[in-house]
Amino acid sequence: MPSTAMSVPRDEPGGSDCVIALDVGGTGMKGALLDRDLNALHTVRRATPRRAGPDAVVAEIAAVLRGLDESAAARALTVRGAGVVVPGIVDEETRTAVHSVNLGWRDLPLAAVLEGASGLPVTLGHDVRAGGAAECRLGAARGVRDAWFVPVGTGISAAVFSDGRAVRAGGYAGELGHVVVEPGGEPCACGGRGCLETVASAAAIGAAYGARVGREVDGAAEVAAMLVRGDADARAVWDRAVEALAAALATAATLLAPEVVVVGGGLAESGGLLLDPLRAALDRRLTFQRRPEVVRAALGDRAGCLGAGLAAWSTATAIGPVGTARTAPARPAAR
Repeated sequence: MPSTAMSVPRDEPGGSDCVIALDVGGTGMKGALLDRDLNALHTVRRATPRRAGPDAVVAEIAAVLRGLDESAAARALTVRGAGVVVPGIVDEETRTAVHSVNLGWRDLPLAAVLEGASGLPVTLGHDVRAGGAAECRLGAARGVRDAWFVPVGTGISAAVFSDGRAVRAGGYAGELGHVVVEPGGEPCACGGRGCLETVASAAAIGAAYGARVGREVDGAAEVAAMLVRGDADARAVWDRAVEALAAALATAATLLAPEVVVVGGGLAESGGLLLDPLRAALDRRLTFQRRPEVVRAALGDRAGCLGAGLAAWSTATAIGPVGTARTAPARPAAR
């Protein structure tokens, strides 16, 4: 991770302290030791053992935290705390992983469990809200008080920032992927039908194109490539996804009036192929509403890990609203 040019205020002399940041996904984990300028002093990547069950995932998270703690000690770094961000419904205030379909958790006091297993003070966060916080502090929405961060990948979620603060609602806010855009449409894993995820996620785009052409395809990336080549089926599937995403964002613009919508995730890698028609489709739907600027995410797949680091530093130094407001003591590098 290169420098982000964002410094955390120092409350004591010396520059030998760090935080542990860990972004846990359904398939992989990205971890780092981050200094006060959010430079990565050491990074790791591990597979998430999702198929082995929720207990195995928790055990692997704890093992990664311990490994990063040992790496800090080897570098004579003082660990100020750990930030761990996970998918699903996360209540930062109670430090609970409320529900995760992918990882199998329900009402798990994850921060406390990880503290017991690793010996580290842990700040728990939501992966998308953490990524959004990083984009607001460091990236494409820097300095913006009303913003949405919308990663479009295997699923679709959103981090909502209003008047400079994350909207959490006990962890339930931001489920943009489950706004119904096609009533009575395809069944969704959530139990509904016609949710945005069933139309505009990368998985849905790949599946829809495959159904039209009668063969399996390599996800949305192949659909984008076929679109560039002028493929009519790719155009139909892509346009349907863009219109659905624009409809959901128009609802967001009407209700919460973001200044900026930051689009991230794998689908954003297509750049103007997605963003140009999305801007036009959203513009057609708006009348009196504030018209948000639609931009591509700046931090890529580093956003979640950087957000976890921000949360950990926030807890350690009480610099702002990101993460849980709980002061963590400094931990010595060697024990």
